[in-house]
Amino acid sequence: MPPLASYREITYPRARHPRLAVRAVLRKFGQVSTERRRLRRRRYRCTGLRKIEGLPMTSSFDARVIRDLPPQDLVLEDRVAGRMYTDPQIFDLEMRKIFEKTWIWVAHESELPKAGSFKSTHVGEQPVIVTRDRRGNIHTMLNRCRHRGASVCEQRTGNVNGFTCPYHAWSYGLDGSLRGIPYPDGYENIMSKEGMGLKKLRTETYGGMIFATFNDEIEPLEDFLGDARVWIDRFMAQGGGYPVKVLGTHRFKYRGNWKIQLENTTDGYHFPIVHRSWMASVDAETADMMSFMTDPAAVTHDLGNGHAVMRMVPERSDLEADDGSEPLQARFAPLVAELAEAGVAEEEIRKLVHNIHGTGFNLNLFPNVSMSISFFRVLRPVAVNETWIEHVALGADGPADIVDAVNRERLRAHEHFQGPFGFGTPDDAEGWDRVQRGAIGGPELPIMVNRGLGREGVDADGWKTSHVTDETGMRGAYGKWKEMMGDD
Repeated sequence: MPPLASYREITYPRARHPRLAVRAVLRKFGQVSTERRRLRRRRYRCTGLRKIEGLPMTSSFDARVIRDLPPQDLVLEDRVAGRMYTDPQIFDLEMRKIFEKTWIWVAHESELPKAGSFKSTHVGEQPVIVTRDRRGNIHTMLNRCRHRGASVCEQRTGNVNGFTCPYHAWSYGLDGSLRGIPYPDGYENIMSKEGMGLKKLRTETYGGMIFATFNDEIEPLEDFLGDARVWIDRFMAQGGGYPVKVLGTHRFKYRGNWKIQLENTTDGYHFPIVHRSWMASVDAETADMMSFMTDPAAVTHDLGNGHAVMRMVPERSDLEADDGSEPLQARFAPLVAELAEAGVAEEEIRKLVHNIHGTGFNLNLFPNVSMSISFFRVLRPVAVNETWIEHVALGADGPADIVDAVNRERLRAHEHFQGPFGFGTPDDAEGWDRVQRGAIGGPELPIMVNRGLGREGVDADGWKTSHVTDETGMRGAYGKWKEMMGDD
């Protein structure tokens, strides 16, 4: 079969020094060093792609009928309607047809470390509590008393024996069952406690990731995740031989539709433009590693069911395949010395330090969570033009005398880009806000998701694949959106 269509449509002179490479990224979409490019081509280039032929450009939407089209008609192969960002009725339908019908990520198992642990969150607009009971089972329940509707938990996380409604003191167990009612004589021959527990959601886990759904008829979680499971497994390998755990979270809100952020996770095209301040702030080795704009081995795969993976640094797609040839970054020398002094074996030190930066990919799991290099990004739609984002920092879950120093470095790296005062988050949020403000204008004008459509192919695994700067992942997500919004 023919190889992947060439990505040499944009070529620029090679920068002579990694620092100059940073400037080249800012000026002309970037270029990796010759040696790194040679290794990537030899070891990681996708082969066996079948080119998709005959991809016509479709016309713009008709301004006379754009506000009357059903939601599923707002998604075309190469574009979507801006109305999808601005119509409150579409938002309401999304909550019912997507967020209340499919698997929604609610927690990581490390957030529920022992019996009585809980986390309060949302599935779409509906408040829920995720708990671990005394048998170790995980439950997801509506945060709503069955008596008069008051919330039974107002804390984000904690450890409890159960939940008691503050209004009339109805009490519930960790599994949601109704345990006690004050002055029960008023309910004699009227109601029993059975069947009056907190409403439960179907809950399943994979790779430590906890998902819940209101839909009892949906396919099993593993089937829904499909080929994304391979990438979840690879992402979770970054603990350096230990499980991954949540180190901390922070939340922020942007004034825009949730799908704007959904697109961002597999949008490699924006990186050197929006994040040029970050590129200028990092050391030369990190800048060189992230110079993927014209690297032919950097690709995005549509994994099906709306999921996609963007491989920005292909040689870090599988951390367990480390052959020891890549030197550890010089700036981690003090950490290496600290671990060696603590008696940590050289092989274990390499695993831990090599994995500090996480993986080389962003995995988008439709519709609400991404596993991005070394952290989770969780989105929660609040309104058609308002979205909460939670950034979840991750680290290794092992003996404190070994992993604490490593996790400290991971947190510093997280803060530098994803943190509330980091270089990445404010720039991204500004872009999302501006898309929302601009999309109000010209309702017939489409949002284009056609980049790379002419060079998109199907690889040996059956995944639609194109360059990391292309919009393959967005097209996959909107294909799933179209399917679900068209279901009765």
